[in-house]
Amino acid sequence: MEVFANFKELFLSVWETGFLGINFLQISIGLGIFLLFLIFRGLISKLIIKKLEIISKRTTNKLDDAFVKAMEGPARFLPIVLGFFFASYYINFSEDSRLFIENINRTLITILLFWIIHQIIEPISYVLSGLDKILTRELIGWIIKSLKILIFILGAAAVLELWGIKIGPIIAGLGLFGVAVALGAQDLFKNLISGILVLVEKRFKMGDWIHVEGIIEGIVERIGFRSTVIRKFDKSLAIIPNFQFAENAVINVSQTTNWLISWIITLQYDTTVDQLKTIRNQIEEYINSNEDFDTSIGVAVRVDKFSDSSIDMYVRCFSKTDSWNEWLSVKENLALEIKQIVEKNGASFAFPSQSIYVEKK
Repeated sequence: MEVFANFKELFLSVWETGFLGINFLQISIGLGIFLLFLIFRGLISKLIIKKLEIISKRTTNKLDDAFVKAMEGPARFLPIVLGFFFASYYINFSEDSRLFIENINRTLITILLFWIIHQIIEPISYVLSGLDKILTRELIGWIIKSLKILIFILGAAAVLELWGIKIGPIIAGLGLFGVAVALGAQDLFKNLISGILVLVEKRFKMGDWIHVEGIIEGIVERIGFRSTVIRKFDKSLAIIPNFQFAENAVINVSQTTNWLISWIITLQYDTTVDQLKTIRNQIEEYINSNEDFDTSIGVAVRVDKFSDSSIDMYVRCFSKTDSWNEWLSVKENLALEIKQIVEKNGASFAFPSQSIYVEKK
């Protein structure tokens, strides 16, 4: 019986002493409170989200819907913060332990606040989308990503400060490291700045057909921080550094309002003056009377010059359509009409030729 009495005394002593001076009863109740919040975590978060959804349904814009979706993560994290706070508040910690626990509570609350701010940034894109005349969709995406990175850095710095870690020396060290990286990554920064210029100046956007002489021609699929992804017409994918678009002339074919037709028609030297005038007038009449051409920009059909083996007639006009496929059709019809006019007037097209004279001895 004495053995059992000793065991009972030892058990009660351990129970009272507990862990770090906290008896096991308080630890058990504290864990129970925390587990209770975890169990009801889904219910609490659903109640918050449900309340926000009811508020969002009262409006017709997408901003509040995006806000509700953004708050789902923080709403699920809130019960964990509350559970730890109430559990730690009930337990009687020692003075040193209390400071440690308070730092954990401050850390959890700080993480929650910065997470909320981080998530709120996403719905801001709906507000910025109303500034599409000033900012492109790609630039808005860049701004949102940059803000998210900034919030993450500030949140991490705030947490480090709570634990007494001075971020000043860290920033200074990162500054020196950044200088070293900048010296070795000049091309990276050049491409980054060039990408920003492309978006700010609205040189092109996703889906545009662009042409850079000697570099690339195709459809823009994505504009990144360092490079732009372009789908070529053979369906291959090209990744072009952004500095190429800052240092070279970029032709945005998608922004074409009127497609140009510019030809040199070569006629044989035996074509008479009357035939030349008739051909010229009939071609000009066809263009001016056809609704496919925009004559307000100007139409030019003139005998241009005498080449080595032909009389050259210059034809220049613009189509009304801004569609490349429709322009091809308009151009084809004009080519067929010119051929008919030339043949109808008894003239012929010239081709490069040389006359060889053989001297007999």
